[in-house]
Parts: sequence; structure tokens; C-alpha cells
Amino acid sequence: MTFEFSEKANQIKEGIFAVLNTKKNEMEAHGKKTYNLSVGTPDFKPAPHIMEAVSEAAKDPKNYKYALTELPELIEAMQNFYKRRFDVELAADEIMSLYGSQEGMAHLAWALCNPGELVLVPNPGYQIFRIGPQLCDAKVWQYPLLEENNFLPVLSKIPEDVAKQAKYMVVSYPANPICRTAPESFYRELIAFAKKYNIIILHDNAYSDIVYGGRKGGSFLQYEGAKEVGIEFYSLSKSFNYTGARMSFAVGNREIVQKFRALRTQFDYGTFLPVQYGAAAALNGPFDGVEKQCQLYEERNHVLCGGLREIGWNVPDSEGTMFVWAPLPEGYTNSEEFCVELMERSGVICVPGSSFGSLGEGYVRMALVLPPEELKKAVESIRVSGILKK
Repeated sequence: MTFEFSEKANQIKEGIFAVLNTKKNEMEAHGKKTYNLSVGTPDFKPAPHIMEAVSEAAKDPKNYKYALTELPELIEAMQNFYKRRFDVELAADEIMSLYGSQEGMAHLAWALCNPGELVLVPNPGYQIFRIGPQLCDAKVWQYPLLEENNFLPVLSKIPEDVAKQAKYMVVSYPANPICRTAPESFYRELIAFAKKYNIIILHDNAYSDIVYGGRKGGSFLQYEGAKEVGIEFYSLSKSFNYTGARMSFAVGNREIVQKFRALRTQFDYGTFLPVQYGAAAALNGPFDGVEKQCQLYEERNHVLCGGLREIGWNVPDSEGTMFVWAPLPEGYTNSEEFCVELMERSGVICVPGSSFGSLGEGYVRMALVLPPEELKKAVESIRVSGILKK
């Protein structure tokens, strides 16, 4: 039997993470030592009180029914957390849960865009920023994030005709994959830009709790006028090591949140209730474990970046996120070819920058998901491989 698939499905290739994982499994099957710095899955454990809340709720048969919506105590926990963490007041109808921010990104365009309308996304940027709008036949205009501008968008250089057409704009700081933060002045400029051109802002705030160098992670909604122009996604995945549970939130502009909620009722019957109880425990619980974890990530950042610089690979320290954004070593120009060679020669697995957009070419992304001693071994494996002597 011959199957004909949709044009959209045929345009989407297997994700780079799946490809790298297959290669990793092949190498390990042949006894090759690998250092997997590709997928951003934290190696830290959820706090005991979070796991206990999930496990206790899972013992109750009533919690296996359709949730349909959020537990009232989860919404209250999110309100209290945003006030305590960011000094942002949220009404109950300005909050909705998502089955992870990636799912939210994939579906938001269906609530905001008609076919042919324009969405502004970063280049380089996380793949779902672009794929989500494309799935609903919106057009994507990629704004450049360049090193000479400290990887910030220059809003004044977005063409006037493009800005006038844009329906919404995706912004994400601290940013994956470029590992940079944004100053307060940028957010004020962004809000003014959004108001001038009537553009909705979607701020992805997955890494506000993982920032380095004395910086303080914040929220887009802290800035005056932010709720008038947009929403923010806040995820529990990286801050609380809750990745597999798939729990994040869309918060901010009431009208956008409620329209998005109405759309999602057509294909989502709510998040598994034990996951919601665990999320409430995370948000209501102590924050010192999250802060300590940030310090451990920063230590790894120094070990990996500093170690690579010592062996001749000029990699800058990250400003935030759980990643490192490394320019290709001298003598290399193709990030995918370099990643394959690096994996084969040293066992170190990272992600080619080209998978994050055309302007990611010339870089690779590494995840800080191994303890310092293992990162030191990875650096040494790169050194002895001779790959930096090209």
C-alpha cells in the first residue's frame, strides 16, 4: 500500500536530537565512551517534596480522571510564585497551564494567526518558534541575532513594511541556543515597538532561574505595559527538573490567555492531576534548591568553557541557560560536519548550530548536563583527539 502524506509533514525532517541519539547508541554498542552534551535534559533530580506530592496523588484513583482544567491550588500557587519571584501580580484568568512550553509554542499560532499572516522569530532560535507558525500556514520572518549586537535584535532594523504586517513576535531571554541575557532597556524598547506596530509579544522565559555572573533573571511582565502587548511562557522543566512531567504556563494578557485556553479545549483534556499536584508543590516550596542548582550550572559553565579555552578552543562563558554556545574551532566552517567528526574522534556529542537557523552556522551548542569531573574528561578527550589541530 502506498501512503501519501501532507506537504507539511514531508517538509519536516527528523529532529537533530533523534539523529544524534541514534549515532550515540551505535557508538556505545561498539564500546565507545561518549559524553552526551546534546539534549538539554537536566541530570539533577526533582526535590523530594515534589516527587512526594506526585507519588501521593498518584495513589488516589480519583486523580486518574480527565483533569479538564487546572486545580485551583495550582493557579493560586502560580499567582503566589510570580508575586514572590518577580513581583508580578497575576489574576486567575491571566494564567493557564500547558503541556510543556514546546506544545504551547506549537499551538499558539492557531489562536493568533490566519493563513498568510506574518510572525517574527529569532535566527538562530529554538526550532519550534518557526515550526509552530508554519504549521498553520503563517509566514515567518526571521530577525537576526548577531554577535556584534550581543545577540540582541536591532528592532530599528526590522523593515517598516515587515513590522506593519507582523501579527506576533517570539522573544526569548535568557536565550537558547545563544546563551545570552537581555538588559532592562531592551524590554522597554520591545514594548514600545509592539505598541507602535500592534504586534503581540510572546516571551519564552524557560531559563530565568539559570543566569550567571551576578545577573538576576526576571520576567517580561515586570515591565510597564507588558501585559497590554503580550504573554509569557514559564516552564518548570529546567528550574525544577520536571521535564518529563511536561508542565509550563502561559501568563499575561487576559484576552490572549482566554482565547488560547478556548482553542486548547478542543484537543486537550487537562494535565494529569498528580503532575499538577507536583507542580503546585514545586511553586509553593522553598526556592533555595533552585538557586543552589544555578550555582552548580555556573560551576559547570566555568569548567567546560575554561577548559576548552585552555586547550585552544576559544569558547566564551555563557551568561545564562544550561547551555554553551561555542564558535567552531579554527579551520572548521560546517557545524554539522564538525559535530559528526567531534563525536567520532572524541565521543563528545553536541548540536550543530545550523539546526537552530542559518545564522547558527559557525557554532555548536553544548548542554551542561554532566558533573564537573565528567566535563573535564570530555575536554581531555577533545584534546587528545587532535581535532583542534586542523
